[in-house]
Amino acid sequence: MSNLITVTKHEDIPAEYRGTPIGKLLEYHNLERPQETYTKAELLIGMCMDNRKHLNMPDYFAFIIRSGGANLRYSEFKVSYAISVGEVKHIALIAHNHCGMVNLHERKELFIQGLVDNAGWLREKAEEHFMQFSPMFEIGNEVDFVVSEAQRLRLKYPKVQIAPLYYRVEDNRLYLISENR
Repeated sequence: MSNLITVTKHEDIPAEYRGTPIGKLLEYHNLERPQETYTKAELLIGMCMDNRKHLNMPDYFAFIIRSGGANLRYSEFKVSYAISVGEVKHIALIAHNHCGMVNLHERKELFIQGLVDNAGWLREKAEEHFMQFSPMFEIGNEVDFVVSEAQRLRLKYPKVQIAPLYYRVEDNRLYLISENR
């Protein structure tokens, strides 16, 4: 993916993010920056609920909202809370590769059968549930979705700096996503 910016040294972080909580997140996670002590969150992180991802950062550094595909459309009150009450002025939206919210229809039967087997649902109810909610949570391409989500949130919160990031499961690294294609 040519629109991913690799961060292997401090100079790889674009100037607009250096010295900000977004830049610090990249430094903590990718560059092993020594962890400082925080008593208040500086950042809101929106990331997928996927269990393969773990961020290297200090305690109390960030609020984290985990939602399938880093989709914050249905978590806006929580975002507003972090901005208003938590006073964060920076958001990192983190997509990742191999996301389960991409091509949900490919997993339709697995989803339905899982609800029947694991939750005791009737097949008809499980299928209805999938059909009702899958269009709301399908994200398409991970990179395109997180960029569009960053753009959407910038319109809603114009004074907040929002960065789309990408987490590669294979190397456990964060990448910035260039929005200039």
